[in-house]
Amino acid sequence: MKPNSGTLVINIMNGGKAEAYEGVYQCTARNERGAAISNNIVIRPSRSPLWTKEKLEPNQVREGDSLVLHCRPPVGLPPPIIFWMDNAFQRLPQSERVSQGLNGDLYFSNVQPEDTREDYICYARFNHTQTIQQKQPISVKVFSMDSLNDTIAANLSDTDIYGAKPVTERQPILLTPTGSTSTKVELRGNVLLLECIAAGLPTPVIRWIKEGGELPANRTFFENFKKTLKIVDVSEADSGNYKCIARNILGSAHHVISVTVKAAPYWITAPRNLVLSPGEDGTLICRANGNPKPNISWLANGVPIAIAPEDPSRKVDGDTIIFSHVQERSSAVYQCNASNEYGYLLANAFVNVLAEPPRILTPANKLYQVIADSPALLDCAYFGSPKPEIEWFKGVKGSILSGSEYVFHDNGTLEIPVAQKDSTGTYTCVARNELGKIQNEVQLEVKDPTMIIKQPEYKVIQRYGQVSFECIIKHDSTLLPTVIWLKDNDELPDDERFLVGKDNLTIMNVTDKDDGTYTCIVNTTLDSVSASAVLTVVAAPPTPAIIYARPNPPFDLELTGQLERSVELSWIPGDENNSPITNFVIEYEDGLHEPGVWHYQTEVPGTQTTVQLKLSPYVNYSFRVIAVNEIGRSQPSEPSEQYLTKSANPDENPSNVQGIGSEPDNLVITWESLKGFQSNGPGLQYKVSWRQKDVDDEWTSVIVANVSKYIVSGTPTFVPYEIKVQALNDLGYAPEPSEVIGHSGEDLPMVAPGNVQVHVINSTLAKVHWDPVPLKTVRGHLQGYKVYYWKVQSLSRRSRRHVEKKILTFRGNKTFGMLPGLEPYSSYKLNVRVVNGKGEGPASPDKVFKTPEGVPSSPSFLKITNPTLDSLTLEWGSPTHPNGVLTSYILKFQPINNTHELGPLVEIRIPANESSLILKNLNYSTRYKFYFNAQTSVGSGSQITEEAVTIMDEGKMAGILRPAVGAGKVQPLYPRIRNVTTAAAETYANISWEYEGPDHANFYVEYGVAGSKEDWKKEIVNGSRSFFVLKGLTPGTAYKVRVGAEGLSGFRSSEDVFETGPAMASRQVDIATQGWFIGLMCAVALLILILLIVCFIRRNKGGKYPVKEKEDAHADPEIQPMKEDDGTFGEYSDAEDHKPLKKGSRTPSDRTVKKEDSDDSLVDYGEGVNGQFNEDGSFIGQYSGKKEKEPAEGNESSEAPSPVNAMNSFV
Repeated sequence: MKPNSGTLVINIMNGGKAEAYEGVYQCTARNERGAAISNNIVIRPSRSPLWTKEKLEPNQVREGDSLVLHCRPPVGLPPPIIFWMDNAFQRLPQSERVSQGLNGDLYFSNVQPEDTREDYICYARFNHTQTIQQKQPISVKVFSMDSLNDTIAANLSDTDIYGAKPVTERQPILLTPTGSTSTKVELRGNVLLLECIAAGLPTPVIRWIKEGGELPANRTFFENFKKTLKIVDVSEADSGNYKCIARNILGSAHHVISVTVKAAPYWITAPRNLVLSPGEDGTLICRANGNPKPNISWLANGVPIAIAPEDPSRKVDGDTIIFSHVQERSSAVYQCNASNEYGYLLANAFVNVLAEPPRILTPANKLYQVIADSPALLDCAYFGSPKPEIEWFKGVKGSILSGSEYVFHDNGTLEIPVAQKDSTGTYTCVARNELGKIQNEVQLEVKDPTMIIKQPEYKVIQRYGQVSFECIIKHDSTLLPTVIWLKDNDELPDDERFLVGKDNLTIMNVTDKDDGTYTCIVNTTLDSVSASAVLTVVAAPPTPAIIYARPNPPFDLELTGQLERSVELSWIPGDENNSPITNFVIEYEDGLHEPGVWHYQTEVPGTQTTVQLKLSPYVNYSFRVIAVNEIGRSQPSEPSEQYLTKSANPDENPSNVQGIGSEPDNLVITWESLKGFQSNGPGLQYKVSWRQKDVDDEWTSVIVANVSKYIVSGTPTFVPYEIKVQALNDLGYAPEPSEVIGHSGEDLPMVAPGNVQVHVINSTLAKVHWDPVPLKTVRGHLQGYKVYYWKVQSLSRRSRRHVEKKILTFRGNKTFGMLPGLEPYSSYKLNVRVVNGKGEGPASPDKVFKTPEGVPSSPSFLKITNPTLDSLTLEWGSPTHPNGVLTSYILKFQPINNTHELGPLVEIRIPANESSLILKNLNYSTRYKFYFNAQTSVGSGSQITEEAVTIMDEGKMAGILRPAVGAGKVQPLYPRIRNVTTAAAETYANISWEYEGPDHANFYVEYGVAGSKEDWKKEIVNGSRSFFVLKGLTPGTAYKVRVGAEGLSGFRSSEDVFETGPAMASRQVDIATQGWFIGLMCAVALLILILLIVCFIRRNKGGKYPVKEKEDAHADPEIQPMKEDDGTFGEYSDAEDHKPLKKGSRTPSDRTVKKEDSDDSLVDYGEGVNGQFNEDGSFIGQYSGKKEKEPAEGNESSEAPSPVNAMNSFV
């Protein structure tokens, strides 16, 4: 067995017999958690036996008869591949008449004279042993009717009647299979092969059908000239009767093969690994099918479960194992075996009982980007045991996401089926089980969709015209779009007539082949849109049009005035094709160095037909000319005659000469070789010279060819050298080259910086100094110094952790550097190394330094729980980074009144070892703001703030409303003011709104003239009503208005705009000044006074009466007093008629509705504002509270609570 592996290697190359290892093998892997086993592996040696000796008689057969040549190959392992050949090792031709059967025999439907031969040889190829066995040749002799007639005629007289029967035609008969029916069994998933070979003359044609059904499509194939039916991947549905029909002109024969498809076991549900936590339940399911039905058996750790160690949490029920209240000892590997007579299946399933807190596998702060109105999938891959529960939140303090707008997948993924722009934000995934909780944040960005706001339109254009398609797009500003144009769903033709602009496609000189559909496709990283238009090209008008085309190529090129460095080229221009030639382009070919490659030489104006060309030595020139007009370039002219210039010394030397060592003891000299035509002659070489700088040495030179690098070995380490490279050829040297300075190879620095000193500046910053190393010890280009530093331990926690070294590099010959980002109150080590081009030198001795204490970070959390009438419980977590020894915690708090004003600040110092505190003697129903931070000896750290409210006096609430469920908890505040509506008259307007948030809030209304830059005017709303009346407005003026809530971090609604009504005409007579009206009002006042006197007299005579009767009569909660002791409703008596309300019968003064500052006077709601205030008093009834015995009128949602209800809702 291979080391550190489960692979078993059997090697018989050095001896041994394969038969010795024949058998069934199985692998078992075992550890303390259980044992897994593999499937059975069967090893059998291959066999390729020889053919048995047999005496073969020649086959003599009459023409037209059928014939079968039997192969009968030896049985091998694996079975051999059969084929027929002759003595020349040529395959025997096969056809519909002659073919090889599946068993290897060679079948002749009818023999012909050309079938006579003595070398029918059957071969068996054993691929595994790479051997071929040969059967003895078989002889076949065919007697034709003509030769038989000639033989008979020679033995009879002329008067005798003679003649053998001619070749007779015969109807088909089946050679294989025999009989009228047969059966075939095949396994599911295998290839089904059915064969029918028939004899007959003429040669029969084979056809296949399935009785009562169709042959399966896409899986049926015909082979061997349709004599073999092949069905791949068979299933139980392929069972049935298959009929082969052999037919010729004389009749037909058929055979029915009954096919039965059996099946080795196959999985329906394979057992899967199971992870359970202690005490959980689970099941392992093993379901398989086959034909016949497989048997299911279970093993535990490779042992049959019947004899395996007992486990009380385990129960076997057929193909299922049921686990109940598992324990850690229940961990094991279970094997399921499903078997029938055709095979078996084996699967391992690991039942792992473990307790593991949740882990989130999705990377933190992963960014998801989607297009608006498309789905968004936010991943939260997790693991834990027991299986964690997943919750999603939006924002930092958002509530749990729920509802139909979200889909929560079992794998933790949050799906937003239709993401909107307001879906953008931070989403938090929280995974929790009984062992812990973990959370992860991901970011979602919703982008605007890409749109084509102006699409290309259908165009009809005349031939040779110009057409343009527009494609103007609108896209999200953060996405970069790309625009692609297609023609007929393929790329645009590679033609300069097609001009693609930013927002359009222009086609110049349109031709018939430009006809088609043009599509504009806009792609971004998130979406894609497209639009298409059709271009129809029509013929030009009947009037003859001038045809413009590219010019014809120039011709008759001629070279004259040949000199060593120049030649004159002349030519005759071709036809301009109605567009003047603007210029000629001259190209050359170097047949000596780059044959077949044409290079640009120069160009001349279109009026010029000769040019003087400059030449280089040792170049075999050919020239050609191209004419250019506005339509395009002509085809190149025919090449001119060749002209070989004479050789000369090189004119230039190699460029970019450098000398850089690759090893400490060498110098690598490199350069850029000259081009072929720059050599100026044959035999191009380079003279490489070098000498050590500042040393009185002679130049050392070497001549090389066909290279661009030379390595000088045995040099001192990092020494400057003077270098030059000179070109030469067979005629001589190039001019003297310039010298460059290079260096031999670098080596690692030899010494470390010394005298390393550390000066700690503060708790997070230190300065390190060192002495520079001598330059001669650097042994290379000094690149700088590297400071390695790492934290050894925190002085406050005394806990070591994984050492993560940090590196700072200081370029050049610096001797000091700053170390930022240190952790306060920690022990550090550092060392310094010098760096050159080869690497780093040795490190200086480790220097230890310590950072002083710093201020701590904020406490990890602050929770306020258990509110009572006069106390709150505070719980907190210690700072994540104490940065020293904590000395204490500082708690400051102050009350906040309804106008968001802060009260006196109280400060408490708490010992550092405390993690909770109960604050007592607080005011009931009061909001407090808390400031909390930790301290070290250096100072105070950053603070964390929180707000909470004490609950209301329960005794004063008993007769009002029972506290709601959860009233003892501190409720979070997430306010919202929406649906601000206005109803305006000439000088006043009614403002109403809807509020969502804490039950008690003080509102204010701000308003101003629309479009004005003046400051907003502010009006305080009395109580917690959801409406307000603005007075003193100017008629016919547009106003802006918004509503805010006091004490809620300045939260306001969106703005609304309204306009007051126009002023009424002043010509109307003031009714209040009319005498008859004044008299009428005085009479009404007198009647009311008389009625009041009568009521008071009757009341004084009646004594006491229950409040219930008073309620039925008046139903006004504002005048119902409460008892002082128990808060229940009392009774009226004549002794208390003129006394003020008892103490405690109303809410605190800041919430008492007083007449002088109330806005619900009937005067404020005089003649209705555009019909908003009905004369039947419905608005007033809504404001003062619903009556118990009368149905509510109007919209209940606009109802404002009474002071009593307001006090209840605050709780």
